[in-house]
Amino acid sequence: MTSYQKFAYVYDELMADMPYSDWLSFAHTAWEHYGKPETVVDLGCGTGSMTIPLVNSGLTVTGIDLSSDMLSVARQRMETTPQGARLYQDGRVNWVQQNMTEWELPEPVDSVISFCDCINYLLEEEEVVQTFRRTYEGLKPGGTFLFDVHHPNTLRQYDEEQPFILDESSISYIWTCEFDDERCEIEHHLTIFAHEAELGGDLYRRFEEYHTQRAYDPAWVERELLQCGFREVHCYGDFKWGESAEGAARLFYVAVK
Repeated sequence: MTSYQKFAYVYDELMADMPYSDWLSFAHTAWEHYGKPETVVDLGCGTGSMTIPLVNSGLTVTGIDLSSDMLSVARQRMETTPQGARLYQDGRVNWVQQNMTEWELPEPVDSVISFCDCINYLLEEEEVVQTFRRTYEGLKPGGTFLFDVHHPNTLRQYDEEQPFILDESSISYIWTCEFDDERCEIEHHLTIFAHEAELGGDLYRRFEEYHTQRAYDPAWVERELLQCGFREVHCYGDFKWGESAEGAARLFYVAVK
C-alpha cells in the first residue's frame, strides 16, 4: 500500500515533538570532527524539517525523497521562509524525487545525512547495501555519511507496548503494530482522524496508513559499510556523540569515505 500521500499533509503536526534539533546538533558535531561540508544531501528528507535549517545555516542542500507529496510540502515550507525565493534563485536548495537505493546527482557532495530511521524503511538487505553503495559513490573523497536506525530491540519494544493512541482536538490516531521476529520487521497501522477546519464544525477526515520497517544487526551494518569502501565507521547511541551504542534505542553511524 502506498504511504506518505494524505499522511504527508498531517506529518508535521504529528511529528512536532520529534527531536530535529538533536539530529542537527549531531550532524554539526560530526562535521566539526571530519570537516564542515558545503554541499549536503538529505536522503529521505520528508517535509524538509532538517533540509531547511541546513540551507538557512549557509549550506547548499539537496533534499531527496521517494514521496512527491512529502516533497510538495517541503517546497511549500521553503517558499514561506523569509529568504525562500532568494535561496531557490541562488541554487542553494533543490528537491529531487528519487528512490534512496538509486539516488544520483550530477556532482558528488561533501556529506549525506539520512536521519529519522529512513534506512529502516528498506526491507531487504540488498536494498540497504545498494543505498550504501550509491551513497559512497555520491560522496567526494573524505566525505561523510551520517544516519541513524532503530536498534532491533526498539522494534520489539514497539510490539510489546502497542497500541498507541493520540487524542488531540485537531488530530487523533490509533496506532497498532504487527511484528515478525524472524525478520525483525514491523508493520505500523495507523488510523488517523484529521480535523477538516475549512469545512467548519466538528468534521474529521479518516484515513489509513501502513508503514513497514525492518531493523538490522548493528555488526552487519558496520561490516557492509566497510565493504562498500568507507575507510572509517563509528557507531554511537541515542544522539550522544562519542558514547557507546550499547543499550541504545537509536543507533547513529558516521561513515567516512
